[in-house]
Amino acid sequence: MKLSQFRFKLPEDRIAQFPVEYRDESKLMVVHKKSGKIEHIIFKEILQYFDEDDVFVLNDTRVFPARLFGNKEKTGAAIEVFLLRELREENLLWDVQVDPARKIRIGNKLYFGEDNSMVAEVIDNTTSRGRVLRFLYDGPHDEFKKALYALGEAPIPTYLKRKVDPMDEERFQTIFAKNEGAVTAPTAGMHFSRELLKRMEIKGIHRAFITMHCGLGNFRGIDVEDLTKHKMESEQLIVTEECTEIVNKAKMEGRKICAVGYTSNRALETVVGTDHLIKPYDGWTNKFIFPPYDFSMADSMISNFQLPESIELMLVCAYGGYELIMDAYHQAVKKGYRFGCYGDAMLIID
Repeated sequence: MKLSQFRFKLPEDRIAQFPVEYRDESKLMVVHKKSGKIEHIIFKEILQYFDEDDVFVLNDTRVFPARLFGNKEKTGAAIEVFLLRELREENLLWDVQVDPARKIRIGNKLYFGEDNSMVAEVIDNTTSRGRVLRFLYDGPHDEFKKALYALGEAPIPTYLKRKVDPMDEERFQTIFAKNEGAVTAPTAGMHFSRELLKRMEIKGIHRAFITMHCGLGNFRGIDVEDLTKHKMESEQLIVTEECTEIVNKAKMEGRKICAVGYTSNRALETVVGTDHLIKPYDGWTNKFIFPPYDFSMADSMISNFQLPESIELMLVCAYGGYELIMDAYHQAVKKGYRFGCYGDAMLIID
């Protein structure tokens, strides 16, 4: 398929700038793959489609305050630094993206904080991601991380075109976020409230957690028309023994397995074997899923309404069927559904 096949007209006012007041009260469009039927409910009503011993697979990655604002030495030029991942703990090395990149050279020092309390030196500018910084800090590593994160802010997507609001610090995160490492949230999971998780527990629906540290590549545009030529950025993925036991047991018993979000579905497809069971994994994945694709694990999936030409939309179309999903998206625009990280959700079931 071609990139242009995933374009659709999305009015600016359909992109949700802020979340709804209560996590589980977003709209939910339910799309039935086999019949093509479409229903419109509220997210907290989702459990009516699931039974005891079904499994929801969720991503428990935790977003850290990855966006920093600083100044370049001598000139004082404003610099935005996006922390991507820590490379070497003992040397305080970080893989980062810098804007404007053209003004940064090896050896430049960058200063952060009102009193320039944090200093970093550019030691490499040849990586595919951007730059490598060495932070200059004299103290224990845990104190360094605390000081660094105190300077950062929630890395909400730039397509929101607004400044970070205090509510973003808490809301741009799932309530089950545990393992730190993501620079953007697994947004489908943000619809789950503590009340909804409790109702799942009472109904006997199980939860299995994978950890995929969502990278900035999720929001970078695709610049090739031929999708087979697009190269995904690798993201760290951890699938534990406990997760595999829960998911495989449900699979062998014929229970429903619901992938909560694009990342959970990608994770399952990364670690599934020819026997249609998943295996423990601790490594990286750059799996890119677009139509046509034959899924092996999930019987259903939850997704936010994604932006045009996004890799997330491509996976959703691969899962639900291109024509059905694109038709559902056109309906969503007409019916006032909210798109993006703080938008409404879609459940795709058989």
